[in-house]
Amino acid sequence: MDISLPVTLAVLAAALLHATWNALVKASEDKGLDSVAVAAGSGVIALAVAPFLPAPAAASWPWLAGSAAVHILYFLFLAGAYRWGELSYSYPIMRGGGPLIVAAVGAFVLQEIPSFRQSAGIVLISAGILAFAHGSHDRRATWFAVANAGVIAAYTLIDAQGARSSGAPVSYTLWFFVANGIVITGMGLLQHGAKLMVYFRRAWLRAFAGGACAVGAYGIALWAMTRAPVALVAALRETSVIFAAVIAFAIFKEKMTRQRIAATFTVLAGLAALRL
Repeated sequence: MDISLPVTLAVLAAALLHATWNALVKASEDKGLDSVAVAAGSGVIALAVAPFLPAPAAASWPWLAGSAAVHILYFLFLAGAYRWGELSYSYPIMRGGGPLIVAAVGAFVLQEIPSFRQSAGIVLISAGILAFAHGSHDRRATWFAVANAGVIAAYTLIDAQGARSSGAPVSYTLWFFVANGIVITGMGLLQHGAKLMVYFRRAWLRAFAGGACAVGAYGIALWAMTRAPVALVAALRETSVIFAAVIAFAIFKEKMTRQRIAATFTVLAGLAALRL
């Protein structure tokens, strides 16, 4: 099964949204507080819409709960990676390993075995993404980013199953963000107390902007996973690293080296392989 052009374009738009909200977290004064604030913002946005849509099927709720639990680790590792590493270093490591894990596990769990051409595209995209990360960085950034690659693969597979069994992938996405927002905000309050509320009042616009991007990015990705193989969507989604590199270069003045330019063309070659 291939991935259609409309689905491809939609996932690329999701990739841009994903890179945008990650850049917002990276630009914040406190990565830990901002990660919680974005989760809270996305939860509020989702709660404002979800009650007006048909509820996802009961079969999808266990997947929803499992995904919310796994996302606790995601936000913890995300904050750690950005605390100790640059956006253009941490982001590619987190996003590059996921598609390979999803493709390998998905072949057994979902019985979605990619063709040779599709496998080549996934490998090229992942290799290109990982090639963006180079240079000397704090070892803690690397460990947090590598751990998050495994977490990303885990929740991708969980939510693919959840969205497919829900009968309503948009509703599933929204209720996921409601649950995730409650869990992450609760943890944030336990960890930071009143400091979190003070930060949210000061950074509410960033929280809601990042939350809107997060909801849009993941909603599009889950919708796409109901119409195309999970491994292909996961690989396409991680082309967000190209958008992140451009943002890092334009806004954070991080270097766009020859290696990262070559990595960009490698990712584009992988994208072409998926669409041939």
